[in-house]
Amino acid sequence: PRGRAASAASEMHFLSFFKTLIGKMIIVELKNDLALKGILHSVDQYLNIKLNDMQVVEPEKYPHLIAVKNCFIRGSVVRYIQLPAKEVDTQLLQDSTRRAAQGESKR
Repeated sequence: PRGRAASAASEMHFLSFFKTLIGKMIIVELKNDLALKGILHSVDQYLNIKLNDMQVVEPEKYPHLIAVKNCFIRGSVVRYIQLPAKEVDTQLLQDSTRRAAQGESKR
């Protein structure tokens, strides 16, 4: 039971972080090696992602996707998400992670 609560708290922490990136350009690499670049429109608790103004990173490999401009990506098929370094507030992220860890140790 305690592990579940800690897991849910860390998932919400993760979701809150991704919500700060809404409106920013990200690259999502899928487990099938397809990489998509676009503006993060939304993300949910399952890390399902909606991208706007999407482009295929390697259009020569996936010419059938060139016309697609918006997409929904199921969180379970995501391998990596590349974030713009200048958009990530590492100090805020470290402070938040530290507070979350302190909260778990008090239980």
